[in-house]
Amino acid sequence: MFDRLAELAIRRARLVLAVAFVAVVLMGALGVGVFGKLKGGGFDDPASQSSRAEKVIDGKFGGETNLVLMVRAEKGRIDTSAAERSGRALAAGLRAERNLRNVVSYWDSDSPALRSGDGREALVLAHVKGDDTQREKNARALIDKYTGPYAGGLGVRAGGGAAVSDDMSTQVPKDLVLAEGIAVPVTLVLLLFVFGSVVAALLPLVVAIVAIAGTFAELTLLGGATDVSVNATNLTTALGLGLGIDYALLMISRFRERLAIGEAVDDAVRHTVRTAGRTIAFSAATVAVALAALLVFPQYFLRSFGYAGIGVVAIAAVGTLFVMPALFVTLGHRVNSGRLPWAKPGRVATRAPLWGRLARTVMRRPALTALPVLAVLLLAASPLLGISLGTPDERVLPEDAQSRQVATELRDKFEGSDDAAVHVVIDQPVDKASLDSYATELSALKGVLRVEAGPGTYVDGRSTAAGDAALSRPDAQRINVVSDLVPKSDAAQSLVENVRAVAPPAGSQPLVGGVDAALVDSKHSVGSRIPLALGLVALTTFALLFLFTGSVVQPLRALVLNVISLGATLGVVTWIFQDGHLASLFGVTAQPMETAMTVLMVCIAFGLSMDYEVFVTSRIKELHDQGEDTETAVGDGLGHTGRIVTAAACLLAVSFFAFVTAEVSFMQMFGLGAGLAILIDAVAVRGVLVPAAMRLLGRSAWYAPGFLRSFHGRFGLSEGGPAPRPAAASKPPRLKNSTEV
Repeated sequence: MFDRLAELAIRRARLVLAVAFVAVVLMGALGVGVFGKLKGGGFDDPASQSSRAEKVIDGKFGGETNLVLMVRAEKGRIDTSAAERSGRALAAGLRAERNLRNVVSYWDSDSPALRSGDGREALVLAHVKGDDTQREKNARALIDKYTGPYAGGLGVRAGGGAAVSDDMSTQVPKDLVLAEGIAVPVTLVLLLFVFGSVVAALLPLVVAIVAIAGTFAELTLLGGATDVSVNATNLTTALGLGLGIDYALLMISRFRERLAIGEAVDDAVRHTVRTAGRTIAFSAATVAVALAALLVFPQYFLRSFGYAGIGVVAIAAVGTLFVMPALFVTLGHRVNSGRLPWAKPGRVATRAPLWGRLARTVMRRPALTALPVLAVLLLAASPLLGISLGTPDERVLPEDAQSRQVATELRDKFEGSDDAAVHVVIDQPVDKASLDSYATELSALKGVLRVEAGPGTYVDGRSTAAGDAALSRPDAQRINVVSDLVPKSDAAQSLVENVRAVAPPAGSQPLVGGVDAALVDSKHSVGSRIPLALGLVALTTFALLFLFTGSVVQPLRALVLNVISLGATLGVVTWIFQDGHLASLFGVTAQPMETAMTVLMVCIAFGLSMDYEVFVTSRIKELHDQGEDTETAVGDGLGHTGRIVTAAACLLAVSFFAFVTAEVSFMQMFGLGAGLAILIDAVAVRGVLVPAAMRLLGRSAWYAPGFLRSFHGRFGLSEGGPAPRPAAASKPPRLKNSTEV
């Protein structure tokens, strides 16, 4: 297949480039409409109890409170006649809004829970209608209209889930623009430094454009058929640029290597596609497998990253395999045009002496050199012993975000809030006596301030006031369990479990929802599927690496080292973002690790680490198949690939590290974690642990049972194609060292 690709490029280079150009234009035209097809939200499992409770409450009770307007009297108390008139006018205006339901204000209900302890603030609660995307748009319009100075000396600020989502959806695009504004220029400069030639440095951008345009078109089509998160576009741009650089770097380096030893352009193209092309195909397969694990999760936020990741990897690989050879044929030796002053003419870095010497040093003393590195990585992973997971809330926003300030004051100045209550809904008729008994028992739970239901309001196991008729329907009942617990805390999550453990009215099946219940359900939903996702990744990765190496030991070695590398990365990120060390440096608030972003970071980091695994192992395997012993193959293999892997890792890490400039903390966490994982893998694992492991394994590194060797002989592939017999192998020519790729 790879030989045919090479011949196609050699014979029809201009046709291939013309078809590619037309395809990019068509994909770009289709991809322009991607943002109109994609949706916000997607963090919840639609089959979970909390999601089903939310649907019942939306359909029969007007929806849960998701918008909190905090009204402050700029002078005096909130109970003055002027403040009351303005407050009632505000509530009346909100009730007239077609996108709001269940508007409840302090002045209309006279509930003490809706007034602050110092009497300066009061609340207006409401439900913003629509799905996640529509709700964000509706909330934005309402917040713009009603917040700020108000008549009667009042000031209005917005909080609640809808306001937090609005602030995040407003801030994240700003963060992305800033990150890309940093990453793209820095990447271009680094490409010029790495390649030493303007033409060669620009070629990776061709693959990146193909990958990004194609994936946007894919997401547009998928968005018309299923739910796809708008956040998937973020991964598309970062990964499209990064993989375009990775794959093009490998192809360009091999092509220039062949030109440097005097091969004709056509022969250099054939050799490049046959060798580096195979590596890219396997590399893309391993990355796609890791990202495909995201498809097992029910949250479409995570599935969307799977769609985008698989698409961008596949399109980047296809673009590289078809477009790059055609460009090589068209450019020929002009690939080195635009040589920069520091680049030495006529010399190509096919071997990096530093990496070769490092590998040989490690292999002379494998235990002595590897154990300190292993100890540091395990120490870095130790914070994982105390990791806890959560979902995004106002704390991911900067401290000056309005919704975060409102949330802080709700906790500090108000005694419980329906906004953070546990909502229990029974979607069937229930007699009054049974409901009264059930609500009474709920009110006796630890941490509960009051229970609001149709028959009455309950405190400490007894009825204390009349109920709210709006909470009762002939065919359904709603109960609000209001606590004084910090939302999303361990105690708040325990309360959800305790509420679900209370015996319901006979014959009924209550659904428990609310923000804390959604967190409990999200953690369970993701946690229950992680073993399946990890198992699929491990099995498919093992199979792919076996097909690539013909060994059952190499895949196991790769998996173990990648787990260590990932553990160290997650440990460092947990130490910073959860435990709060260096939090002031990043300007973040310590909180549990965001569940979806943590899973996403693991899958991307694992996939990219396997990307570099294939880059390195391919050259080692090629040299081993040519008759080199394991130690020589590893030393020369790392000497050939060390510079490429390091350059690719640094360039890709820049794309992720740029996210550290974000104002939203989970974006910072993702960027720092992904970038750190890439560098740890490229330097510590590939530079030290791989040669140490290969030296300790010796000849057994290439072991496979007889029947699997036969299977690999028929179906396996390696960078150099079918392995030649050792007796007939010839060593590649030794090339000059250089400082340029």
